[in-house]
Formats: sequence, structure tokens, C-alpha cells
Amino acid sequence: MTQVADPTARSAASPAPGRISHWIGGRVVVGTAGREGPVFDPATGTLTRYVDFASVSEVGAAVAEAKAAFPAWRALSLSKRTDILFRIRNLVEQHRHELAAHLTAEHGKVPSDALGEIARGLENLEFACGIPNLLKGGFSEQASTGVDVYQIRQPLGVVAGITPFNFPAMVPMWMFATALASGNTFILKPSEKDPSASMYLAELLREAGVPDGVFNVVQGDKVAVDAILEHPDIAAVSFVGSTPIARYIYETGTRQGKRVQALGGAKNHMIVLPDADIDMAADAAVSAGYGSAGERCMAIATIVAVGDVADPLVEAIKARLPRVKVGPGSDPSAEMGPLVTKQHRDKVAGYLDSSAKQGATVVADGRELPLYQESEGFFLGVSLIDNVTTEMDAYRDEIFGPVLTVMRVKTYEEAVALVNDNPYGNGTAIFTRDGGAARQFQFDVDAGMVGINVPIPVPVAYYSFGGWKNSLFGDLHMYGPEGVQFYTRAKIVTSRWPDPGTSKIDLGFPRTR
Repeated sequence: MTQVADPTARSAASPAPGRISHWIGGRVVVGTAGREGPVFDPATGTLTRYVDFASVSEVGAAVAEAKAAFPAWRALSLSKRTDILFRIRNLVEQHRHELAAHLTAEHGKVPSDALGEIARGLENLEFACGIPNLLKGGFSEQASTGVDVYQIRQPLGVVAGITPFNFPAMVPMWMFATALASGNTFILKPSEKDPSASMYLAELLREAGVPDGVFNVVQGDKVAVDAILEHPDIAAVSFVGSTPIARYIYETGTRQGKRVQALGGAKNHMIVLPDADIDMAADAAVSAGYGSAGERCMAIATIVAVGDVADPLVEAIKARLPRVKVGPGSDPSAEMGPLVTKQHRDKVAGYLDSSAKQGATVVADGRELPLYQESEGFFLGVSLIDNVTTEMDAYRDEIFGPVLTVMRVKTYEEAVALVNDNPYGNGTAIFTRDGGAARQFQFDVDAGMVGINVPIPVPVAYYSFGGWKNSLFGDLHMYGPEGVQFYTRAKIVTSRWPDPGTSKIDLGFPRTR
């Protein structure tokens, strides 16, 4: 978690940065805890704002508003709730460029990438607009003589989402769209690194007609997270972030009796078989490895080259790297922006040194980028490391930056074993012209999301997103059908209506025959 900002960092000679506060009960609420964090423009390294860090009592105030708003929101008809969801969807689409500007300013994404993130979030809003169909239960007539049995799904109450820095608009939409559509009220705790998108979304939801208290935002660090996990009136928590924190969220939340889904880290492999289209695989590797500066949980981190495909594949990837334009979001030609913080940029760059020392081959070094050397922004150029082995830091760790690693194996079986032996199981991909090999791969591989000649197999909104192993803590994946299941609970009703003359006392166990 980000530490509290040093108050001496404010210079009297510099313009006073703005402030980002909380959204509680349908309005901006300025923090009173006296704790704050810095927000930077990653493209310039400039401190642009401070964000309030919520206290336990401020989280409690948001929960109280959400709890008070729940009965009326739950009682709202499905048709009225759906109407509001449609209006949310339309407003987000209408203001996508303004929302994208917040992502560029605080995360560093170039506009095309930011707009792509919003488009994927819109898909989830559109899915949630179909909530009347998604909440349909089942009905069994005459289960016993004169007795009918049916199932209904009902909301949980107050639920919370703790979201990561790398998708400050999309991941909240993964969560709140389904949660609100299902009749819950929602508390969002966004990343303290890029919090403005959450406040902009809150304003759009209010404009769409979401009643006060139904959607709330509390900014903050671990204090706010722990307050959410420990508050008795929060029924469920969704989380996306690193594996150590995901494990902590899951263990702490479930210990408090909450329903928890916690998505963790990843080490996504892309297997390239000897029969693959080299150009197609190289294009996919560059796109999936360096998009959003590699700060995606579904980014391809490791290319597994099988047999004699390795040399031509590495050469094809290397040839494409000089054409990747790195720059700030203000540059219309930029394809990849900076990393989110200087500390993270320096950590990612450190893998280039450690890999060389551990015996790998640094084919392309992103520190040679002029912006890395000359800019105050948090830039690192595209990097490629070949001959990586399982003992190296660059393979063992989730780098989460614009560094592609290449591993060389002799057989398909070795490649699959690499994926299956890795502690993460988020996503994986295979590139081949062989339909039989592709079908066998989807059968063999231990990962939650699989791409066949598709490098980033993020499911469409009417399926669900989630990995296996250390990439997911909890039973249910995010959004889609499993998201509806997560944010609701089933109730079974057994009914019989009075029929004179058939009622009698029977102390035996109820039977259907």
C-alpha cells in the first residue's frame, strides 16, 4: 500500500495540487482523517494532486449510507433498475473521452488504450442491463400433491469492491454493474495511485439517477481496506490485485463471515509451436506483452518457444520493437505510455540486470529509450530477454511491465508442464495451425482462461473472468453469470394454498410421494 505522503513534499514555490476526496451519500465528502497520499502524472513525474485517506469512521459513514439506501434500492422494480443501468451505460459511452483523460493523467495510458479499457467496461454495463433475464429463477409445479417449489435470487445488501491501479475504470465497472443491477448497494475503494476516475464515475451514476447512498467511494490505503474487511454490515468483497494481497483479502474477509472473490497475480505463458505463423505470433507477442506498458494481469509475460521456432520467432519480435512508439498520452502517435510510478519503473528495469547476471540474454534493453534517460516521467522502453529459465527472477516474479521473456523447450509436453507447474493460472495461449494440438492444449492446461491464436483471452461480458491456482481466491469468477451468482443468494420457496378437507396433522418427515 502507498505510504502517507511526506507533507514537506509540498513546495511553497510550486502550485498547490488539487485534492481528491470521498463520495458518500451522493456528494463529495472531504476527508477529516488528516492522512493523504500523492497522485502523480506518470508522463512528467509531476505531483498533481493529493488524495484523502479514509479513517475507519469515514468508511463506517459510507457503509451507513449504503445500508440506509439498500431497502429502497432493493425494492425498486427490475424495470426501473434496468432503466437506470441503461442510462449509466449511455452516459459512460457519451463521456468516454473525459473518463479516458483521467486514466491518461493518472495512470499514464495513451488515449487509445484508455478508450479500450472503457469499451470493455461498457460491455459489462451492457450485460448488467439484461438483469431481469439474469435473475430469473426456477419453478416446479406439483412437486408434491398441491405443493409447488420455486427458487428466487435476492441481493446480499451492502457489498464492496477494492480495485487496482492498472484498470481504474474497467474493473470498477466489472463489479458495480452487476452488484447494483442485482439490487445491492456498493462501496468502491479504488487504488490511491489513480483515484480520479472513481469520482468521475460517481458523478455519472448520480446523473443517471442512482439514488444517494447506493454508490459510494472511499479513498485510502490499508486502513480503509481493513475497515471494509472488518465491517459487519458489508456482506461481500470483490478484489483485484497482487496475489499476496488477494490471499490476505480472502483470508481476512472470510474470517469475518463475508463472501469474497479475490483475483490475484499472473504469469501468462504464450506457447508457440513449430507450425505456427511466425508473423502472426510475433505481432501477438508484441501487442500482448507491451500494451499498457505490460501493466495488465492478462499481459503475456513469457513466450515458450517449442523446437526450432525459437530463433525465427525471437528475430521477428526483435524486428518489431523499434517500431513501437513510446511516449506520453499527449502524443497522438504514442502506442505505449509510462509506468504508473517511478518506484515501479525502477523495479521493472532491475529485472534486466538480474537476468543478465543469471545467464539470460538481453535482446532489447528498454533503458536505452531516450525518455528513460532524459525525461522526468516514468518511462521504460520495450525489453526482450531470451534464454530465460525457471530459476531466474524474471520468470519467478510477476514483472508487470514492458518486459517479454522467452523460454526455449524441445516439446509440447515440456511447454505444457511449464504452464501447469507455475503457481499462477490466470491466462495462457497457444499459437499453432494444428487444430488437434490446440484442442489437446485446452484439455491439458491448468489455467482459467485459454487463447487459441488469441494472446489475451479476456472473456466477453456474458462469460466470466477468473484464473486458477494462485490467481484466484474464492469459488466464483468475476462478472458475467458467476458475477450474478456472487452478488445474489438463492432462496427456495415451497408453497401450498389452502384446500379445505386436505389438511391434517402429520409428524413424519415431509415427503414428496
